[in-house]
Amino acid sequence: MALEEKREKRPPVTPMMIEEEAALRNGSRGLPPGPWAEAAGPRPRTTERHIAVHKRLVLGFAVSILALLAVTMIAVLLSVRFEECGAAADGPPRAGGNGSLSEAARQPPGAGQPPGGPEEEARGGEAAEEEEEEEEEEWQRRRELPPWARPRLPRHLRPLHYNLMLSAFMENFTFSGEVNVQLEVRNASRYIVLHAHRMHIEAVRVAEDKLAGGVQVARTFFYPQTQMFVVVLNRSLEVQKSYNLKIIYNALIENELLGFFRSSYVLHGERR
Repeated sequence: MALEEKREKRPPVTPMMIEEEAALRNGSRGLPPGPWAEAAGPRPRTTERHIAVHKRLVLGFAVSILALLAVTMIAVLLSVRFEECGAAADGPPRAGGNGSLSEAARQPPGAGQPPGGPEEEARGGEAAEEEEEEEEEEWQRRRELPPWARPRLPRHLRPLHYNLMLSAFMENFTFSGEVNVQLEVRNASRYIVLHAHRMHIEAVRVAEDKLAGGVQVARTFFYPQTQMFVVVLNRSLEVQKSYNLKIIYNALIENELLGFFRSSYVLHGERR
């Protein structure tokens, strides 16, 4: 009778108690099912799908950056090329020594020339070529290179002082210059050789001093192979005397890294 009474006093087993016991066996916290149990349960880790999505996002960002850099470089190259084509198409005339355009640039071809002018100019050019050939033959007979065909300047003259004046004209990217060089003669010679390239020589004068007067210039010519400018005199310069060489010239302000060149930059979308 005592055993039977104790069994009757046990509480009845409910479904909720069964669920709690099963939850404890499975390792959970034993909370009844519901939203609170779901929130307190263990959260799943990042899946392979999420990792793949992150990789795609990073790859897309890198591709967009590379595309932006490529477009920027192409735009800069096109703008520089467009500027070069515009400068070549415009063909800005050279400036004169006084800052204005030369007469040849302001006048149409053939204007203001006397009859037979081009023929006389052609004859003068042929005579100059003949003189150059004769001089080269003379140097060949000596079995020597002429001073303008050598890579270095000759040493028969020594520059003592330079006086250089430049005037730049930004409206057509040209400039004019005047240089006065004081020379000391070491060895007698009737040639003055200097470095020059892509220039238009307007005038050349050689003088000993104001009292002695000038030395007559026979002719001048360029030697492009070594980028030399040669002044040929009627007589040789005397040893241990100083002379003044004056050259007036003009040229283009180049669009490349050569001589007197220009560069540009973009500020607020405007090229300056």
